[in-house]
Amino acid sequence: MKRFSMLLAGLMLALLTSTSAVAAIEVHSFDNVDQEEAFQELTATLRCPKCQNNTIADSDAPLARDMRQKVYDMLQQGKDKEDVVDYMVARYGNFVTYEPPVMLSTIILWLGPLFFIVGGFTVLVLRSRRNNEPQAAANDDLDEAEAKRLKAMLAEMEQDNVENKNDKVEK
Repeated sequence: MKRFSMLLAGLMLALLTSTSAVAAIEVHSFDNVDQEEAFQELTATLRCPKCQNNTIADSDAPLARDMRQKVYDMLQQGKDKEDVVDYMVARYGNFVTYEPPVMLSTIILWLGPLFFIVGGFTVLVLRSRRNNEPQAAANDDLDEAEAKRLKAMLAEMEQDNVENKNDKVEK
């Protein structure tokens, strides 16, 4: 009996302390089918600013819930899709649309990495050319005395190599 009461107490404690996931289901009633289709389309095409890559239809964030409610309210007021999108862009910025308009800021974002790649490649080419030019110029600028001295040193080195080979052959 004692075991049964302990088991019952443990079960009651587990039930009292456990939390169950309660998902809120949003139910909206529309005046006509066109409003419902517009709501479905808008919630599937507007991006949640908090979730970054989810639509407001897919997101469970409180901000997305508020945005869905605002879309519903605006459609109930008779606003069309463009009005709703314009409101959301004015409120949250161009980020809420998956296809932002072409503006100077978006062009910079798309072309910026390309400019860095081209600029880096240009710097590499210029530096490699600059490093090769002084060596070539130094070889061309030898005067006659230096040329004779260089030939003498090369001949001496060649002679030492021949003597070393002969020593190795004799051993």
